[in-house]
Amino acid sequence: MDIKNASPSLYNEDLAPAKVRNWGAFSIFNVWTSDVHSLWGYYLAASLFLLCGSFVNFILAIGLGSLVIYFLMSLVGNAGVKTGVPYPVLARASFGVWGANVPALVRAIVACFWYGAQTAAASGAIVALLTRMDAFKSFNDSTHFLGHSGLETICFVIVWALQLLIIQHGMETVRRFQDWAGPAVWVMMLILAVGLSIKAGGVSLTAPIPQDVLLDKTKDAGVPGEPGSIAALFAVAATWITYFAALYLNFCDFSRYAPDAAAVRRGNIWGLPVNLILFSFVAGITTIAAFHVYNEVLLHPDQISAKFDNWFLALLAAVTFAVATLGINVVANFVSPAFDFSNVFPKQIDFKKGGYIAALIALVLYPFAPWEGSAASFVGVIGATMGPIFGVMMVDYYLIAKGAVNVPALYQEDGEYRYQNGWSVNALVAAAIGALFSSILPNFTSLLPAWWGVYGWFFGVAIAGAAYYALRMTRPSPVAKAA
Repeated sequence: MDIKNASPSLYNEDLAPAKVRNWGAFSIFNVWTSDVHSLWGYYLAASLFLLCGSFVNFILAIGLGSLVIYFLMSLVGNAGVKTGVPYPVLARASFGVWGANVPALVRAIVACFWYGAQTAAASGAIVALLTRMDAFKSFNDSTHFLGHSGLETICFVIVWALQLLIIQHGMETVRRFQDWAGPAVWVMMLILAVGLSIKAGGVSLTAPIPQDVLLDKTKDAGVPGEPGSIAALFAVAATWITYFAALYLNFCDFSRYAPDAAAVRRGNIWGLPVNLILFSFVAGITTIAAFHVYNEVLLHPDQISAKFDNWFLALLAAVTFAVATLGINVVANFVSPAFDFSNVFPKQIDFKKGGYIAALIALVLYPFAPWEGSAASFVGVIGATMGPIFGVMMVDYYLIAKGAVNVPALYQEDGEYRYQNGWSVNALVAAAIGALFSSILPNFTSLLPAWWGVYGWFFGVAIAGAAYYALRMTRPSPVAKAA
């Protein structure tokens, strides 16, 4: 779709509706393999496995969560196919042409946090490999700066810089990279699982990790209930769903390149419920086998590969997991802020510059390492910030607009989505109310019960969505004349 009479302050070629739509079902599938098949994805799955208490509970909780994820991704994915626009432009329909910069910047900052977390995980795999050698181990133990060991810092900066090379050539390079990066880690995951299972004397689904060990390892997870309890299982499903909170917003950044909704649907079916359950299944097998082989709970794949006697296998594991983690960073944490920052200043910032800004912020965050600690807690806190935005956008798209978006008006200052001088007060008020209950009260006060934070994203979606619908019904937004 060609946009005529677009306002320069709202338009550049990167933000325009997609013209080339060559992301078939396989590319959409690999958006999810890249997003899940990472060190952080494995770390979260293994951590949640401990909370389930048994293999059957784990598969049930993850399976339920994966079906919900598929449904939610289909909602925003279909919007991307129909409009062809990226997330910050789609947000203009509900937040206004200028107001959309608020949800765009929230998503961008969250991406910067995740970018740092994933880069740290990838560099950690390299550190685990290098410290097998005495010289590197000695350097790692004796040298420290920026709050980390010298070796960790150097590896982080190197991995951080390598990712900049991928974004140099735009979205087509992203597609090609993630088409092989995601599947590659499946091979390594299977090698890890098979090798450990052989050492453990076979695949074990019924020899659980002792309850006292589970209690010790999950005491700081911030999840209510003992491992295996109903409360813990619901918390596991909720945390798994919340892990994808960022991509619920910007999956349209990718689905807009698909030729039709059928391609997105096929890619989502295989990439989400099927792939997620199988990936989690392998992570569970590996966690149990590692415990029986090494007599300790190892939640990070690089911790496991560091114990390999075979140096070549350790090298292969470290490189594969590092590459896979770069894959998720490019997909989930480079593409979105690249569009988001570009949306704020379209004339000054293009796709590449937006990605560089995100990378720079992640580098600044590294000394503080806010991603260190409990996986479940980090996912919950970060994810909760985006629930209200998702609630507002989906209610607006499906219940208010009935799926009909005036795409040219998204690029016009005085068009249909101008609202109050470019801002939708209804959307901003509703999102603020949702954020109060999803992020502010549970994280900065003791007014709400301890378990509330686990479901922060859900409360944010429901409360903000309901508030927005009520405001639109009782206080319709003014509509400017089309330019």
